[in-house]
Amino acid sequence: MNTNAFALRHIGPDENDQNQMLKTIGVDSLDQLISETVPDDIRLKNGLNLDEPMTEYEYINHVLELSKKNKIFKSYIGLGYHPTIVPAVIQRNVLENPGWYTAYTPYQAEIAQGRLEALLNFQTMVTDLTGMEIANASLLDESTAAAEAMSLLFAVRDRDQKKNNVNKFFVSDAILPQTLSLLMTRSTPIGIELVVGNKDEFDFSSEFFGAILQYPGKDGLVSDIKSFIEKANANQIKVAVAADILSLVKLEAPGKFGADVVVGTTQRFGIPMGYGGPHAAYFATKEAYKRDLPGRIIGVTKDMNGNRALRMALQTREQHIKRDKATSNICTAQVLLAVMASMYAVYHGPKGLTFIADKVHNTASSVAKALTQLGYKQKNTSFFDTIKIEANAENIKKIAERHEVNFFYPNADTVTISINQTTSLQDANKIIAIFAENREKETITLTAIEDANNINADLQRQTEFLTLDVFNKHHSETELMRYIKMLERKDLSLNHSMIALGSCTMKLNAAAEMLPLSWPNWGSIHPFCPIEQAEGYQIVLKALEEQLTEITGFAGTSLQPNSGAQGEFAGLMVIKAYHESRNEGHRNICLIPSSAHGTNPASAVMAGMKVVVTKSTEEGNIDVDDLREKAIKHKDNLSCLMVTYPSTHGVYESAIKEITQIIHDNGGQVYMDGANMNAQVGLTNPGNIGADVCHLNLHKTFAIPHGGGGPGVGPICVAEQLVPFLPGNPLIKTGGDQAITAISAAPFGSSLVCLISYGYIKMLGAEGLTKATTTAILNANYIKQRLQGHFDTLYSGERGRAAHEMIVDCRPFKENGIEVTDIAKRLMDYGFHAPTVSFPVAGTLMIEPTESESKEEMDRFCDALISIKKEIDNASKDDVQNVLKNAPHTLAMLTADQWDFPYSRETAAYPLDYIAENKFWPSVRRVDDAYGDRNLICTCAPIEDYMEA
Repeated sequence: MNTNAFALRHIGPDENDQNQMLKTIGVDSLDQLISETVPDDIRLKNGLNLDEPMTEYEYINHVLELSKKNKIFKSYIGLGYHPTIVPAVIQRNVLENPGWYTAYTPYQAEIAQGRLEALLNFQTMVTDLTGMEIANASLLDESTAAAEAMSLLFAVRDRDQKKNNVNKFFVSDAILPQTLSLLMTRSTPIGIELVVGNKDEFDFSSEFFGAILQYPGKDGLVSDIKSFIEKANANQIKVAVAADILSLVKLEAPGKFGADVVVGTTQRFGIPMGYGGPHAAYFATKEAYKRDLPGRIIGVTKDMNGNRALRMALQTREQHIKRDKATSNICTAQVLLAVMASMYAVYHGPKGLTFIADKVHNTASSVAKALTQLGYKQKNTSFFDTIKIEANAENIKKIAERHEVNFFYPNADTVTISINQTTSLQDANKIIAIFAENREKETITLTAIEDANNINADLQRQTEFLTLDVFNKHHSETELMRYIKMLERKDLSLNHSMIALGSCTMKLNAAAEMLPLSWPNWGSIHPFCPIEQAEGYQIVLKALEEQLTEITGFAGTSLQPNSGAQGEFAGLMVIKAYHESRNEGHRNICLIPSSAHGTNPASAVMAGMKVVVTKSTEEGNIDVDDLREKAIKHKDNLSCLMVTYPSTHGVYESAIKEITQIIHDNGGQVYMDGANMNAQVGLTNPGNIGADVCHLNLHKTFAIPHGGGGPGVGPICVAEQLVPFLPGNPLIKTGGDQAITAISAAPFGSSLVCLISYGYIKMLGAEGLTKATTTAILNANYIKQRLQGHFDTLYSGERGRAAHEMIVDCRPFKENGIEVTDIAKRLMDYGFHAPTVSFPVAGTLMIEPTESESKEEMDRFCDALISIKKEIDNASKDDVQNVLKNAPHTLAMLTADQWDFPYSRETAAYPLDYIAENKFWPSVRRVDDAYGDRNLICTCAPIEDYMEA
């Protein structure tokens, strides 16, 4: 046994286990199983052309050497990214803790109360600082959030504006350049006309439905947004404000001035820059717009005992349910980073944040004063952290880089300097010395940072914030450590048991892949620094692009999309650009199978396409005849097909090559949703099946952890004809020679976590990656066989095999009065997170074990489901007090003096012997979803508010 081999550590079943599993399935070998599962005509003839695998030790040393190629300069570039101090207690107990980073999106609220509380804190922090009524639990980045704000304001236009097709959106010329680029990307497909200009010259015409301001502006000026918002409101123009969250400690909340939406990033709250991400954006708005608010909202409700509980609120407004009627395709949030930012606010509290903001402002003011004394003109009359100096940019840049300092140079005669939390007195003096050297003058040396106030009096903050108890009692490391641990104990994550979520691929996130994320040489790089300062990153990102291009069988890759949903949108926009380059911009019909993920139709509508749904057969496959008929019918306007492979039903459809050929024959392109790529790697690929573009969920197939609902990365890989259109960035060259405008804020998306996927591929190599795929298929078919006779598998391939996942039918149990939700909640008592519930078929469970789970763990999971089936058999419609209807059972129930249930405490809590060894207790009983939506509370309100509700 080669214990150095990473594949041995990543893949769950050993050789002996695999042989037993094959015997259970009824095949002689793994090769036989794969040949009976994957259609022969799509199998790869040759193995993947990748480097030989590294051991974990070799990889750690390799990535350490690469990190040294990054040059860590003092960064004062700003533009939405700032050096910050990550409190060690948060780094160790959240970022580096699998209890937090391996958790899934909190759809099963009873075993996610810890994350939900941390996110409720996040929402409270955001609403307090922005002065808005409601906030979501994070978005992908500031620019994406700004684009979502524009879409929301467009969706909530008043009746007359919609009737008169009012479609102009004003964008302040002080907006961040990456945000402007993303607004351009998102506006055109849905018919919004952007007008960029000076806000002080805006005429508030009735042709405009909305506007967006930057606060402070990109060059640091804190301008009068108050009067602008007042005039806009008077003219039925709704206003979004993109605000620096740390500045809101010193600046009055935009909500107090009447803003309709406030967005931004929380990166300054203890999140490393990481060459662009991941960072948690925030989005806050008025409660009147709650049904149009993108992303996830955490709300307060009660459980079966009437106790306070948390859950994801208003889920009916999400794209999974609204599909092509959704105003947003947002799927992934940035939960792990939102948790870190919320803990930063908890740790520092209002006084600590005020201290930090004062230090930043006072340092900027002291530097500005010294530079003025040296004869420079500082042009910002009111500022928070960024000063704008009139100077020869080229000369300053040469001197600054010699001193390992980065400023931003918006034009030849201007230098902007953004001060941050890490800027010391010594750093301030170095800045001054650089400008003194440029003038060949003796420098001015500061001996202390003086108190100052360079903020317009009308815009200074008067409103209190973070007054609630949670932000005012955990300021010692001991208290915060215990608070984090208390919340962690309420959450079931991969460090407890397998999470067999179909479509979500909750596999091992190996420690060796995760370790480099905490290293400063990776975390401290600004996304807009000169490219030569990020040589280590460039090597990793280029190599990852090449790895993914090889794995998918395509010609090029963009890492920019920072979620699967954004990857979908990016792929469709690239297809759109391709058609336009051929003078076929009229092609706007997108065929989507009825079984598709909800983000597919939502993305298509966002890309300006018209969705035409194709039928599925009784076997769950795409109805090829219906697809052909619709492709021919729309051949003059056919843009693309969106297809998932293997299908969302867990089947390798044998007609896939015929399907892709039909689309090509009728002038369309094929977009493949990469959600199920874990069943393809090394065996087949999108290029081989005839696709033209696919997105990949690096947080699924390629081992980036789900982080409780993000970070996600959704790069797109494309065929040769689409390479020229890969997305660009306004500040750093990326993409093709006919690049579409930006898909995310940073040039390479969430670069920091791309290290994880790079390491995953480097350590597994071609053989290990293929072995991971075949083992995922083996594991799924083993579970299918073990459950046979207890649960019916809804769909399977032509030879009776599942792909890497399967759908088990729970609808017959309605005869016993049992719903699929009852099974999901009862699994918690057995120590397991439920598989995916009621997707893509209502009343079913979609199970995906991944390759990382051992036979022993899968047997426990199967034993649990088989035991539950026996409980179902003993249930009846008349028996509403059975063990399934009362699940999950909490420790408080089991230890109560009174027990009024017709089954024993042991049956409730310990139905199988293994559970006693490592019992996980849900912290609340089953939550009341409807009550939470009727009585919407989305912040850490005082207890009296809950009592009133």
